[in-house]
This record gives sequence, C-alpha cells and structure tokens, in this order.
Amino acid sequence: MSKYLVIVESPTKVKTISKFLSGDYEVDACGGHIRDLPKSKMGVDTEKNFEPQYIIITRKKKVVSSLKKAVKGKEVLYLACDPDREGEAIAWHIAEIMQKKAVVKRVVFNELTKDVIVRAFKNSREIDMNKVNAQQARRILDRLVGYELSPLLWKKVGRGLSAGRVQSVALRIIVKREREIQAFTKKEYWEIEADLKKRESEASEFKAKLEKIKGEKAEIKTEEEAKEICSNLEEKTFSVSDVKKRAQKRHPKPPFITSSLQQAAFNKLRFTASRTMIIAQQLYEGLDIAGEGSVGLITYMRTDSVSVADVAQKEARDFILDKFGGEYLPAEMRRYKSKKSAQGGHEAIRPTSVKRTPESVKDYLSKEQYELYKIIWQQFTASCMKEAEVSVTSISITAGDCLFKASGSKVIFKGFTIVFEEEGDEKKVELPAFIKGEELVLLKLMPSQHFTQPPPRFTDASLIKILEEEGIGRPSTYAPTIRTIIFRDYIRRENRSLVPSELGIVVNDLLIDSFPDVLDIKFTAKMEEELDKVEQGALGWQELLKGFYEPFVKELEAAKIKMRDVKKEVIMTDKVCEKCGKPMVIKWSRYGKFLSCSGFPECKNAKSIDTGIKCPNEGCDGMLVMRRSKRGRVFYGCIKYPECKFITNKLPEE
Repeated sequence: MSKYLVIVESPTKVKTISKFLSGDYEVDACGGHIRDLPKSKMGVDTEKNFEPQYIIITRKKKVVSSLKKAVKGKEVLYLACDPDREGEAIAWHIAEIMQKKAVVKRVVFNELTKDVIVRAFKNSREIDMNKVNAQQARRILDRLVGYELSPLLWKKVGRGLSAGRVQSVALRIIVKREREIQAFTKKEYWEIEADLKKRESEASEFKAKLEKIKGEKAEIKTEEEAKEICSNLEEKTFSVSDVKKRAQKRHPKPPFITSSLQQAAFNKLRFTASRTMIIAQQLYEGLDIAGEGSVGLITYMRTDSVSVADVAQKEARDFILDKFGGEYLPAEMRRYKSKKSAQGGHEAIRPTSVKRTPESVKDYLSKEQYELYKIIWQQFTASCMKEAEVSVTSISITAGDCLFKASGSKVIFKGFTIVFEEEGDEKKVELPAFIKGEELVLLKLMPSQHFTQPPPRFTDASLIKILEEEGIGRPSTYAPTIRTIIFRDYIRRENRSLVPSELGIVVNDLLIDSFPDVLDIKFTAKMEEELDKVEQGALGWQELLKGFYEPFVKELEAAKIKMRDVKKEVIMTDKVCEKCGKPMVIKWSRYGKFLSCSGFPECKNAKSIDTGIKCPNEGCDGMLVMRRSKRGRVFYGCIKYPECKFITNKLPEE
C-alpha cells in the first residue's frame, strides 16, 4: 500500500506526475475547487467580519468522498495544486475538509518535468495563508459586488442580469471607446510621394515622402492643394540635402507572460484569450511524446513574471551555441525585469526544454497546440540570444521650398531575428548610396487621398493590454473577464472586435451613474494593489473588505432609490397585438429590447424585435430576429419559425 497521497487539480496531470514518483505515492485529482460560497445566497456574514460560509460544491461531493477514502492510512497528504493564489486556496480547502487525517504538505512546481517535481517534493512546505487570504478577499469582494448589484439590475432592467467588479470595469472601457468612435468626425487629408532615382543608375529607384513645405509640417487638406503642389514640383530640381547613417541595435523581447502570450496568440494565430489558455493548459499538463511518455511541454501559464531559472537559461545557451554558433550568444545571461506586482517565485512561460523544438514534437501535437508551442519556443529562444544590428540610412531631399524624406535599412547581423526567419521577418527597404548635393531624377509624383481614422475597437489583445497597463485584474482573470461579458451579451464579437451591445451600454451607464467608485479604473487598480498587500502579509484581508464595503453599502442604498428604472420605460409602437388588439410597446429584458403587449399582464404576448433584415430564405417574407441559445450564444433566426427554420450566427448583408 502506498504511503503518500498526492492531490493535483487536473486529471491530466495524474498521468504525467505519476511516472516521476515511486510506488509509495498515489496520485489523484480534485478537478479544481471543491468548496465555494453557495449559489443560493450571499454566503458572507458582513456582520461577523465577513465570515465566509463555504460549502462543498454539489458536483464535487463524489470527488470529496473518493479523496477521503484515498487518504485513509496515508502518512502524508501532499497538496500539489497550481502555484498561484487559486491553487493555494484549493489546497487549503482540501486540507480543511480532510480534518487532519494525515500530515499535510504543500508542493509547488512551475513545470511538469522529473527534476523539478522530485525537487519540489524534497522542498515541500506549509500552506501559505497569506496567499489563501488574498484569494479569499478577491472571492468575497466579487461576491459582495455581484450579489448586491445583480438584484438591483433585475429590478431596474430585467431578471437574469448580473454585474461583476472587474468585468464591469472592462465593459466601461469598451463602451467608452465605442462612444469615442461614434463621436469621431473623419477629416480628409492628402499625402504626396515622389518616385525618384539616381541619375547614373537605372536600378536605383526609391520613394520619398513630402514632409515639410516652407519649413512647416506639410498639411494638405484637399485634392486641389495636392495638385497645385505637384504641378509646382514638376519644374523643380530634386537634390540630396542631407545623408545620415546610424547603427541601430534591436533587442529581443522577454519571454511570454500570460498577458503577452494572449496578445501574441490573438494577433498571430487569431486565438481568443480563452482558447489560448485552454491550449496552454494542455501543453503544461502533459502530452504523450514518443520516447518520453506524458510530459509537460511548457511552464505554468498563469504568470506575470519574466524571470527564467538559471538552469533553463544555461540549456538555452548550449542549444543556441550548437544550433546557431557562438556569435549569437550574448556575453552574459539575459535578465529581464518583472513589474513590482509580479508574483515571486514564478517564471515566465517557456518550454520545459528548449531542445524540444517545435518541429521535433509537431507529429504529437494538434495544429493549435503546435502553433502555440511554436511561438512560446521562439519567444523564449530569441530572448536568450544576442541583439540584431541594423544600419539605418535617412536622407533629406529638397525641391524648391519642399522637403522630402526617405529611409532605408540594412541588416548587419541577424541576431535573435534568425529564430523568426522562416516566418518572413519584416521587409527591409535598402537605399542606394548617396552623397550630399547630388541631383536626382524625378520619375513621377503620387498624390494620395486619406482620411483620419477613429480609434480602433478593442480586441482580446488590445483589451488585455490596457487592463494590464491600468493594473486591472491579474493573469488568471483576463480570459474569464472577456468570456463573462460576452456570455452576458454585454459585448459581442464582430470581425474579431469587441463591440458593446445596446444592453451592455444601458447597464454600463446605470452602474457608472450609481457606483462611480466601484467602476472607477484607478479604484479597481488600487484594490488589486491591496490584494497584493494581503498576499505579502502587509494588510489583513478583513480590513481590506471593511474598507471597501462600508462606502459601497451607502452607494447601494442610494441607488435603490435614484437609479433609473429602465424596466418601467416603454416606447409606444404602431404595431398591434394580434392576440388582443392592443398596441405593442418596446420594453427591456436581460436579452435587450423586445416587443410586448401593452395589455400585460392580462395579455402575455411578447416577441423579439426584428433586426430590419429580411430572411434570405427564398419565398419567405419574414424578418430576422436575435435569439440566444441555452448556453447564451447569440444567433439570428426567422421570425416565422417554425414554418421557416433559417438560422445564422452572423447577420447577412442587407
């Protein structure tokens, strides 16, 4: 019989970890959280210093029963949950449930490889209650906000709506950007490029852009102005007035952290933040590789630290030396600086062994796993390499009272960029050699019309970037935040962009008006800093909650009276109820606007508002309406269902 029980979070890890431990160890999985606050009530006693009322999650009762049986007779219970606040809290909950049935030890590791796991068990520790308290504080904060605000939204807008502390701030950022876009007025402007070449060479053609007129920045507002300038320039002599050359070094970026991986995966691979984390979890937990069995391919993927273990750096340097040569190695190991709030002891996201090149494991991975592993491997390998060197040439060209500029560059040393070569590194424009004062041949002038552009809508990548910059949320919260506000239909994806729905805008405005502090970006960032202080042992978790809750309750009581009652607002229409003949009105619900009989509740006739787009089915004269699946996904169907069964995820063009 085994002496020790090891509990991990994911069943996938059981297989990976078991092969690294002797027969004295039995490994089992808890499947994540086994205790939580109840769904049916607040579950936090605000009168007793915010005492939480934890219960075993219903679907986890069998798991708990199984784990209790497994621990019987064991000398030591090793809790090997994930190395973050959530993992620490899960370990604590398990220990609480087991009620000292064995000696409890906490085991932490950032990667699932034999050396790291064996070392982790040799260096087991006690549960870190500061981390547990930081997680408890966050969980209770979110419960207080969610369970106090949601009923208010049910009363004022429609049942089923909900609000979250971090999610509502993310929604605020998206709505603010949408209003900037709607308020934007585009302005016309023109640019002029000159196609030029050296006099003595046919193969020296290049382009230069008009930068200044009479010493001032060129601002051309109309086509007439552009044509007049071009007409005057046709008669002028174009000559080189200045030549500048400089050497430029390009330094590699640090290895990925959670936010930068999510951004890169979205921009390069078109993965949503949630998809990225699902695939990264698979790479971390272990995949079957020929000759190795189940092995974790990357380090833990929820991290905000860019530090790298010396042993990993050394392996990378040996690999680079062998693969690319000594000239690609910096004199010393590269050290990247993590931000102050980064969790100590964590590493950046990197391959567990740089020797496992993407191509060497490609046959054992799915397409998505391979693509994500490849960018992680490339980023880490490049981060350990020497900088690239580029020669940059800038030339100024005068023609009358106009100044044109052109620039080009030439790679002197590829450095770390050699890792990305196969993808096609950015194209370099190399200029011919010039001497000051030489005259050039004008081939043609090219005026082009442009319009100023509104700020872009947020994508997963750009929203995560601003959340990180503003200090809102932590690595584990970015993907769930986006997923939640999409599920609630507060925002929708349109061509990879995040666009607020009409319902999202209404909810946002109501919350901002009544709870300016809770939805304030700086206030939310300050709460994150205070949670960090709890983890560091510098602030009590109950003290944090008290400081938040007392002013929040005052705003809540005021909002119950003053908040706009959208549910009671109706808009009359010229439509007539086909059931009772009374006028139909537009009302609000958790799904947005809908048509309702003004005779409600006597007449309960209600229907979705059509989108104004005809059903594309041939012979059908119905209109498309927005509907939602049981899982909350938005789709569009014909209003004449079930006679017409047309459905689509995206509205067709009118």
